[in-house]
Amino acid sequence: MKKALGIDIGGTKICYGIVNEEGKKLSEIKKTSTPKTIQEIINTLKTIILDNYDNIDVIGVSSAGAVNIENTKVVSSTPNLPLGYNSIDFSTLSNKKVFVENDANCAVVAEAIIGAGKGYDTVLMVTIGTGIGGGVYSKGQLFRGSTGNALEVGSMKIFADKRQKCTCGRYDCWESYASGTGLKNCAINGALNYSEFKTSILKNKKPNEITTYDITDGVEKKDAFSMKVFDQWIEYMFVGLVNLTDIFNPDCIVISGGMCNFIDVKQLEEKINNESVVSNVSVKIAETQNEAGMIGAALMALK
Repeated sequence: MKKALGIDIGGTKICYGIVNEEGKKLSEIKKTSTPKTIQEIINTLKTIILDNYDNIDVIGVSSAGAVNIENTKVVSSTPNLPLGYNSIDFSTLSNKKVFVENDANCAVVAEAIIGAGKGYDTVLMVTIGTGIGGGVYSKGQLFRGSTGNALEVGSMKIFADKRQKCTCGRYDCWESYASGTGLKNCAINGALNYSEFKTSILKNKKPNEITTYDITDGVEKKDAFSMKVFDQWIEYMFVGLVNLTDIFNPDCIVISGGMCNFIDVKQLEEKINNESVVSNVSVKIAETQNEAGMIGAALMALK
């Protein structure tokens, strides 16, 4: 059985390990800090590959950013990585095959093959973090679009009248409402407009000082303001998910990221199925979690 070295490059750390064709981890998962310059990143990746060279057949790399159709370079801006990161040609890092793919795409592959989406025909995965990433894996294939940049779901507009500016510079992107950043935005708006804020456990905070942790903690303590803010955030998440369900007709939606553990997936599943015009969908929490990118990259390189 062939083996791949999976490498997941993040803004703060690089994690890597050896994975077989069934998605089984064959080595300890190791981590190292992400270097601050392009040359240091290249040197680090070459060292990681060399250290594992005799035990692998191919190398799979998971990275933030849009990837070219040849799976050799990251072609979009990656603000959490050094300037010039998109100049790296990953195929030159080794004389063994090196395959690079967007981290959200890698994650949906991992979840569809060995995770919460295993056994389903079409899996839509949405990662809720500071922003929102997405991917679709259908009938054994990753959907990439014409240039490999499909499923930038966080950039989907949900209003047309310029209500709220997104960090990307545009207005009303889904992630400015339904991501972790979106929850903070909901809290700021709520503090300015909800009467419940006057009696909230957070009432002594300035609106822009309220954190996502404050809201999730407030929900656990049954704070009326926090629960109203959280319900609004879930509604924004629902709007995006039901739209994506109607477009892609998945039979499984997998949600991952730091915010997923606060979501009642069964309630969200029922709400989506009541509203969607296509067949019913199951909503699940991701199982591979922080290793999804690494495992998915390895599996794609092996394919």
